[in-house]
Amino acid sequence: MALRAVVFDYGMVLTGQPDAAAHAALLRLTGLPLERFEPLYWADRQAYDEGKLTGLNYWQKFLRAAGLPVERERVEELNRWDARLWTVQNPVMLAWQLELKQRGLLTAILSNIGDAVLASVEREFDWIHRFDVRVWSYQLGVAKPDAAIYRHTLAELGVEPEETLFIDDKRVNVEAARALGIQAIEFSSVERLRADLIATGLDAEVPLPG
Repeated sequence: MALRAVVFDYGMVLTGQPDAAAHAALLRLTGLPLERFEPLYWADRQAYDEGKLTGLNYWQKFLRAAGLPVERERVEELNRWDARLWTVQNPVMLAWQLELKQRGLLTAILSNIGDAVLASVEREFDWIHRFDVRVWSYQLGVAKPDAAIYRHTLAELGVEPEETLFIDDKRVNVEAARALGIQAIEFSSVERLRADLIATGLDAEVPLPG
C-alpha cells in the first residue's frame, strides 16, 4: 500500500536541541545542580503531557519535590522558561515537510506537550499551521506511547497504519507505532534519517531530507 502520510514528533524532530539559555535559566532559578534537576524535571513530565497537570501545577510540584519554596513569581518564571526551552526549530526537517506536501503527502504533528509549552509554540511558530493535522497530547488527555493517541492521529488523517510513516526521537514511541502496523523510524539526526529511509526502501516513496 502506498505511503499517504508522514507524522512528525515535535520536540527533537521538528525542533533542535533545547534552548541552552532557557535551560541555564531553569537551573539558576531552582539553584539545583544538573544531576539533581534532571530527574525532578522528568518525574512528572508524562502527567503534564497528559493534561493531568497544568504548567503551573507541574512547577509547583517540582519545587515541593525539590524542597524549595513554592513562590508564585518563581513558579511563573520557571513556566515561561520551560516553554521557551522547546522552541529551537530544525530548519532541515521543516523544509522537508514542505517538500512532502508538495509531493501530495499528508503531514501531521503528534506531540507529547503541555499547555504552557504549546502556547509558546503557537506564539513563536506559524509554520505549525502548514500541517494537515496537529495532535497535542494534553488536549486529548492521553500521550505517547498509548495506542489511543496514534489511532486518533490516523483517524484525523483518514489513513491506514501501513500508509503512514511516523518519526520520533524516542524508541518507546517508535515501537508503539510499529505495534499498530505504522511504519516508524527512530530519529537522531537528519543524516541517520536519510540512511534509514534508504535502508527501508522508503526513498522510493518520499524525497530524502536535506
